Amino acid sequence: MKKPELLVPASSLEVLKIAVIYGADAVYIGGEAFGLRAKAKNFSMDEMREGIQFAHDHRVKVYVTANILAHNDDLEGIRTYFRELREIRPDGLIIADPGVFMIAGEVCPEIERHISTQANNTNYETYLFWHKLGAKRVVSARELSLEEIRGIRSRIPEELEIETFIHGAMCISYSGRCLLSNYFTGRDANQGACTHPCRWKYSIVEETRPNEYMPVYENERGTYIFNSKDLCMIEHMEDVLTCGIDSLKIEGRMKTALYVATVARTYRKAIDDYFSDPSLYREHMPWYREQISNCTYRQFTTGFFYGKPDSDTQIYDQNTYLKEYTYLGYVEAKDDRGLCRITQRNKFSVGETIEVMKPDGRNISVQVKSILDEEGSPRESAPHPKEVLYLDLGIELDPYDILRRQEESA
Repeated sequence: MKKPELLVPASSLEVLKIAVIYGADAVYIGGEAFGLRAKAKNFSMDEMREGIQFAHDHRVKVYVTANILAHNDDLEGIRTYFRELREIRPDGLIIADPGVFMIAGEVCPEIERHISTQANNTNYETYLFWHKLGAKRVVSARELSLEEIRGIRSRIPEELEIETFIHGAMCISYSGRCLLSNYFTGRDANQGACTHPCRWKYSIVEETRPNEYMPVYENERGTYIFNSKDLCMIEHMEDVLTCGIDSLKIEGRMKTALYVATVARTYRKAIDDYFSDPSLYREHMPWYREQISNCTYRQFTTGFFYGKPDSDTQIYDQNTYLKEYTYLGYVEAKDDRGLCRITQRNKFSVGETIEVMKPDGRNISVQVKSILDEEGSPRESAPHPKEVLYLDLGIELDPYDILRRQEESA
């Protein structure tokens, strides 16, 4: 049994570097076009080049999403885009559309082609179909159970890889192919512009009474009728790691650096513990549970892995995230005074107790002893996002250590 790849999302160059440092074996990113997260920050070509170089320097792979369902007007731009990608050499392209797949094979055949979950890959014949056309990897549909994945693994060539989502947000539609956003707002989810109407609150309007909004009730718990819980398999890694999956994928290409670091670090330790000694994985379960709850989430479910979901896998009364920690920034460098430089993300103050999150699994409570701005002037607080600041936290810090604050309500 080989150790699977841990595949982590990155919304920006900063988050890519955090993902690499906090345990990813591979990172997936999107360029400025042809991916399904148009509202994400995404990568310019120069940022992509720098990110790929950084990842490769740390022996981490980078896959680029090009998984829109293309229309005629997209195809020439896709050809140009793939010519540019050929020059910077990502390790793989994640593709859903057969036409886009064929163009990638013509323009940059040396780059692996991976088939996106958007292609609805639910059976072994589909895997064999893509393998014959030259795919290196197929991402399983969200609707598959672990038993079905084992069945696919037993019927496909060993060199054809299976990638499977094990953590993150779940679409209410089939493998993410949804028309609600297009219907309600004109923004096509399959072209990267989803407005997430599955999270909205709905009411019924009767045809002859257009201004009377009647609430929708499901088991008297509310009206968020499409709102799924988040997938989380941290408690079931023994099953996940023994069913033949080659790449374990984290959802979240619009998530913060804190989210990515937390999830990557937790799953990294769980995978390594299990392969070191399965009893070690079971022994450390309380730590995994605690850490995974430190990032924003909607409540957790095991999705389709143990059979079809029921009403308990949805949240009917609200659409907000649970949030235990606030991201303050990460250590970018240390100066000759021994102070750490950060680009501040949320407000904190001198005298406040915050937490340093380290890649090795340690979380250290510290007090903010001083804050200096770029001119060296002391500050009592840091209220403005994106300010460059220099901090004394009273301990030795390393680049990429993350600073966070626990919420009082947590």
